[in-house]
Amino acid sequence: METRVESVTSTEVVRQHLHGRRVDVRGLLFEGALLMMLLIAFGFLLILLYDSSRLGVSVLLERPVSFLTGGLSTFTATTAGVGQAIRGSFMLMVVVGIVAFPLGVGAAVYLEEYARDTRFNRFITVNIRNLAGVPSIVYGLLGLAIFATLLADVTGGRRSLLAAGLTLAILVLPIMIITASEALRAVPSTIREAGFGVGASKWQVIRSHV
Repeated sequence: METRVESVTSTEVVRQHLHGRRVDVRGLLFEGALLMMLLIAFGFLLILLYDSSRLGVSVLLERPVSFLTGGLSTFTATTAGVGQAIRGSFMLMVVVGIVAFPLGVGAAVYLEEYARDTRFNRFITVNIRNLAGVPSIVYGLLGLAIFATLLADVTGGRRSLLAAGLTLAILVLPIMIITASEALRAVPSTIREAGFGVGASKWQVIRSHV
């Protein structure tokens, strides 16, 4: 009984020290400054959305179909549209998916299912996680130097869809590898053990169970 009373008393003491009864002036000022920054950023966003909507609604009302299907034009802005940009973005994402998806998933499967826990594999894993935090401008410069300049004969030069797709594929590849690795790591080991228990091979377990 005395032990329980002492435990409850110590819990109350810790709670009082954590929360405290005195007003934390510095904490309130810091919280207020953060809230003010959030409101300012949100205000800029609302202003941007309002200005874009005010200028864009009139164009959509005047020519909704031609604006969505028209191409780019530097001479006649009144007839220009976003159709070429939409089609280009779609084709770019197709190239990125074709390149990044099999490479990312394949690398994750190898690192999680086949690679041994060696110093070299740990070095690769750490570097993949570091590459996920590299700014996108670095990948842009890398794509300009390699795909748009060095391999211009293969990709088609600086205005090539293939060069842009390969650059974006490298950009999303570390994130895709990390995401796929976390998903594979979340699969319970009992599923693998059940597959091995019925005589399945490692590839059959990965393909059909994992």
